[in-house]
Amino acid sequence: MTTTYIVSPQWLAKHLNSALLVIDCRFSLPEPELGQQQYDSGHIPGAYYLDLNKHLSSPVQDHGGRHPLPNWQTFVDTLNLLGMQSTPQTPVVIYDASRFAFAARLWWMLRYLGHGNVALLDGGIDAWIKAGLPLSRETPPSQVGRFMPQPQADWVVDIDYVRQHKDTPGTVVIDARSADRFRGEREPIDPIAGSVPGAVNYFWKDLSTDAGLLKAPDELAQYWRGVDNADEVIVYCGSGVTACVNLFSQVVAGKPMGKLYPGGWSDWCSYL
Repeated sequence: MTTTYIVSPQWLAKHLNSALLVIDCRFSLPEPELGQQQYDSGHIPGAYYLDLNKHLSSPVQDHGGRHPLPNWQTFVDTLNLLGMQSTPQTPVVIYDASRFAFAARLWWMLRYLGHGNVALLDGGIDAWIKAGLPLSRETPPSQVGRFMPQPQADWVVDIDYVRQHKDTPGTVVIDARSADRFRGEREPIDPIAGSVPGAVNYFWKDLSTDAGLLKAPDELAQYWRGVDNADEVIVYCGSGVTACVNLFSQVVAGKPMGKLYPGGWSDWCSYL
């Protein structure tokens, strides 16, 4: 599965009893406990649950955004409890119920730490249920893993880097939020509306269908053609979550993956 980025419910069902690690990342920004509740009510058999706030982020500070990247050692300890191995790499499939919004964050984090054998479930848990496949309420036991991270430090940029490079010829800064939030017409989460000056808008939901299915690689390649000649691409959203859907789709499209500004608009506007 090393070069597979997306799998179908049927593929996943066929491979559930293998050495596959399945992770549920359902979450709701307005209702932070909803994802855990949904997992407890029924999940793909054998799946573990990782929470955006508790496992995929570190505590919020004055700056750094609403979902700072986690303490990496703490995160590695969590992965080891799921039985994650680096040699050979444990195959991982991640799903959510939000058109990859939260699953892609974990996909990016694992790739950042050097774990390439990871894919997303096309259509998320809704596609699994629609296919008539079973759910479980059983939480799998903790495991003993041996995950050895190899961080890709140049995949991440901070606000100082963005400030210094955003106006450099050949650099494209991408805002993954909705067009109205990008234009500053509406801001439902952060205290100030707007966007990073000079950024362009590529909305993360454009990359999937209304049913949560990822668009075809050739369609994604066409979507990203506007940055084909860029020397550097930096992607942000509100807090480094849905921007990862853009990054995931770039890889699926066969394009170079941009850099993540995880603080995003919530970090940028904290300095205004």
